[in-house]
Amino acid sequence: MSDVAAEAGVSPSTVSLFLRRPTAVSAKTGAAIARVIERLGYVPNLMAGGLAAARSRVVGVIVPSMRNAFFAQTVSSLQTLLAQHGFQVMIASADYDDQSELALVQAYLSWSPSALVLTGFHHAVMTRDLLHSAACPVVEMWEHGDHPLDLSVGFSHIEAGRAAARHLVRRGRRQLAFLGARMQEDRRAMQRARGFAEEVAQAGGTVEIVNHPRPASAETAAGLVGMALAKRPGIEGVATSNDTLGLGVLFECARRGIDVPGDLAIIGFGDLEFSGFTNPSLSTIRPFGDVIGEEIARLLLACFETGERPANRAVDTGFVVVERGSS
Repeated sequence: MSDVAAEAGVSPSTVSLFLRRPTAVSAKTGAAIARVIERLGYVPNLMAGGLAAARSRVVGVIVPSMRNAFFAQTVSSLQTLLAQHGFQVMIASADYDDQSELALVQAYLSWSPSALVLTGFHHAVMTRDLLHSAACPVVEMWEHGDHPLDLSVGFSHIEAGRAAARHLVRRGRRQLAFLGARMQEDRRAMQRARGFAEEVAQAGGTVEIVNHPRPASAETAAGLVGMALAKRPGIEGVATSNDTLGLGVLFECARRGIDVPGDLAIIGFGDLEFSGFTNPSLSTIRPFGDVIGEEIARLLLACFETGERPANRAVDTGFVVVERGSS
């Protein structure tokens, strides 16, 4: 850092400030420091910086699955915004397993992170105890409620399930099914299934909740369609726990000669990139994954700046129903 400072004609403390908060130095000075860093190939020693500050500039993020595209937007926007302020994101997957999440939290805490970001409100007792005693902000993402551990950014999955049901019921569908994958582990998907079933019951319809123990795929969806039709041959509409299953249901309907949406209306969840380009295009629930990442970054940067928690600890990012050809 001293070499960079000497080459750039600034003090080491200015270089340190630039590395921690690039916007805190003038554009001209920052550009000069950046040029020297590039020319010298300087890589900041985050371990040394962490020892000096008793806190690393790493934010640990735990997602339930690397297979799930939902979280990519969130992590991408979070990483982009934090990097602008000198923080790096370290991401790991717990694969919907409580013990794996506990081990990851223990590993992250051993590095004295600036913050921890976890997915959802459900954690093992030991994990909750660790998070309660953590000397850094803790954000629970992709879920919304009144009593987060510390901070939360997300939306109500029960309400998302209810919205999917209302969408189908308003189109005259009364015999419905909710098709999910790994819902014995994916508690947010099960919340959507519960909200869906509650709304259908209130509307006087019938509902089947069908779960497959394997991860979501076109093959899994084909099996779910067969299971649902075996239980209730007159099903008029289905909601799926994600758009990957929704795509698989479209494939299986085409194979079976089931007209969509004439015989069967379909609504997915996630609004993945392909959803608007299927045939017919897939109706879905769109959560704002990028907004979730942006709001997490906003909360954390405020905590880092002031050392205090913001007044609003639980941010509801909401969702929208996207109506397309499949319903």
